[in-house]
Amino acid sequence: MTAQTHDVGIELDGRSLTLRDVVRLARPPREGVAPTVALASRAVDAAERSVRLRNRLIADRKPIYGVTTGFGDSVTNQISPERAAHLQRNLIRYHLNGTGPEAADDVVRATFLIRANALARGNSGIRPLVIERLLAHLDADILPRVPERGSLGASGDLVPLCYVASVLLGEGDVLYGKRIVPASEAQREAGIAPLDLEAKEGLALINGTSFTTAFAVLAAHDAVSIARTAEIVTAFISEALLGNASHFAAFLHDAKPHPGQVATAREVRRMTAESGLSTTYEEILDGTDPLHDDYRRLEQRIQDHYSVRCAPHVIGVLRDTLTWVEQWLTTEINASTDNPLFAVEEERVHHGGNFYAGHVAQAMDSLKIATANVADLLDRQLALVVDPKFNAGLPANLVPPSLSDEAGLHHGFKGMQIAASAITAEALKTAAPASVFSRSTEAHNQDKVSMGTLAARDARTVNELTSQVAAIALLAGAQAIDLRGRENAAPWVRRVHEVVRAHVPFTDGDRRMDGDIAAVGELILDGSLARAAGFTSDKDTDVAAA
Repeated sequence: MTAQTHDVGIELDGRSLTLRDVVRLARPPREGVAPTVALASRAVDAAERSVRLRNRLIADRKPIYGVTTGFGDSVTNQISPERAAHLQRNLIRYHLNGTGPEAADDVVRATFLIRANALARGNSGIRPLVIERLLAHLDADILPRVPERGSLGASGDLVPLCYVASVLLGEGDVLYGKRIVPASEAQREAGIAPLDLEAKEGLALINGTSFTTAFAVLAAHDAVSIARTAEIVTAFISEALLGNASHFAAFLHDAKPHPGQVATAREVRRMTAESGLSTTYEEILDGTDPLHDDYRRLEQRIQDHYSVRCAPHVIGVLRDTLTWVEQWLTTEINASTDNPLFAVEEERVHHGGNFYAGHVAQAMDSLKIATANVADLLDRQLALVVDPKFNAGLPANLVPPSLSDEAGLHHGFKGMQIAASAITAEALKTAAPASVFSRSTEAHNQDKVSMGTLAARDARTVNELTSQVAAIALLAGAQAIDLRGRENAAPWVRRVHEVVRAHVPFTDGDRRMDGDIAAVGELILDGSLARAAGFTSDKDTDVAAA
């Protein structure tokens, strides 16, 4: 079987990999186009130099953790150089005890790439051949079946990365050409020889944060789509509620200039421009006589509920969180997340804890909290637009007026709001921080761990849940725009509405709607809604550009 068709390549040197590179490699377009990945010459040279230092230290019978000593609490047991390679095979095999669902293909591809780049930095004491074998499997799209559960996020992603390492040895099962086959069979078909490990090489393959960071990079990428979709939904709901467009005025947000808040307000302002539905403070007051008595009741609210008025303040937090999350992740994917490391210039080995995923854990805990808050925001917007007490004259549950003679028979978006509320509750529960749940393991050698893998997996889950809430809220917004008269909506809102209606019909009576949610969810994921709303790929951040 031949490798995939390729596009512009990626060269690994351990220092210049981008988040965008990771995403485009992990998620090639459906036609199967994927970038080539090659090892830079400087990385080959750095790796060879570290191997020469490793071999000198072994020959001198220096105790080196995991090379000529046992692992973890067995660090005081030194072994002979002749047994060092056998130790590496045992290390991989005794960690093959993962559980739970298998990681998605995009996560596995990203893991291969990030691990190869970490090793390409040249500090790990392994041959360039090991990195090249990782890339050969990636190029042939030979993907090991990796259980998601089992990593503490320190001492690296030992358990899941062992499934990656074992495939290089020709062991375990892989997905290859839409078939699950033994790794050895896939290697024969792809013309890849199984790897014989030397000293340190098994430890270098598994003792790092690459599995955690793979989840994290993809979660950050997907969160950009969520922020944009939340801005689209806010524009729809503001229009549907005949909302006060002044809430998004530049003056307000320049007066509290958090960049994400300013950006969200700008986008909602852009999408609601030239609307025949939304109003301004001045328009609300137009024609209103000055107050002559002690009290009167205004016919229209001069400011909307928090879930509309404060939307830039909520979505902006997600935008600003993504800014620093992406900075941290860029550092992580270009780091030596391994132990021990060989300092060639110093001609010595350093023992430390670069396998610790603390920064990724903190980033993912923060990201999932910011994203879950957006889910809650959209759920509250949805609750307003379906409730006749708050929706400025729209019918209850957005049931079309044509069904008014069948009152009580049709319930429109009542069930959708219930579902969205349940999904939101799950997102909020999942947003609880994982990084504070450190567990002491391995005879208290690993007595403070990051739980980064759990945090990153949770961030992915919160993204999925929030996308579902966004899809439901957007469907309700589209229904409301139809009821108001689509021709009255702002031009950008009409464009997005057209895309939604090309896939999902107007709800003119009670019917099954789970397919509608799935259809709009796909439009969120593939970027169709963002493009229709005028977002362009060169905006925002590195991940956003992918």
